[in-house]
Amino acid sequence: MIEFMMNNLGHLIPIILCGLVAISIFLERTVSLYMRYPLATAKFLEKIRSLADQDRLNEGISFCERYENKPVARVVKEGLMRAHQPQEIVEHGLLVAAGIELDRIKARTPYLSMIANVSTLLGLIGTILGLIQSFEAVSSANPQARSALLAQGISTAMNHTLWGLSVAVPCMVIFSFLMNRTNRMKSEIDRTVIRTLEILRQRDIIVSDPDYAPPATPAKRRVI
Repeated sequence: MIEFMMNNLGHLIPIILCGLVAISIFLERTVSLYMRYPLATAKFLEKIRSLADQDRLNEGISFCERYENKPVARVVKEGLMRAHQPQEIVEHGLLVAAGIELDRIKARTPYLSMIANVSTLLGLIGTILGLIQSFEAVSSANPQARSALLAQGISTAMNHTLWGLSVAVPCMVIFSFLMNRTNRMKSEIDRTVIRTLEILRQRDIIVSDPDYAPPATPAKRRVI
């Protein structure tokens, strides 16, 4: 493989560059989607609900700012900052914030699919070039050397295919995992928008009617 790479470096450089770009995207997206963005959403929203019910919105905003790298916290913060505005404006602001966060969550991941396709095609180009060179060499070679030249040309062509697929297959596998994680976070953002609207509506009721008591959360039944 190393000897082949040194002899065909000009054709392999684009495939190698695709692999390096894919690795950088994989590392950055993995850190973001699995370490930087996740948040204990249930506990976070429960804290926000408690502060909103007590009309302590400024504390709720400050609490969101502690998690400035978390998409869920940024969406909730946008809702709390618009809490004194009409419901349509609050909902519009939440949807805009959710759209911005979804763009951040999905950023760069689709490039892995493109890199997989491009590296496959680059390997195919190398394969075709290798076959062309082998047939040209065979056509002008001695009968005794034709078999060796043909075998060498086919080997070169197949190695190009191998290099392209060696980049494409991992890219597609990684792309599938990251898209699955992205879709889960998208669903979490959508639920956050709905729950934030619910929290703000309940807060409006409590502020307008101090005697209102929010329904208690039903206790979880123990499954035997």
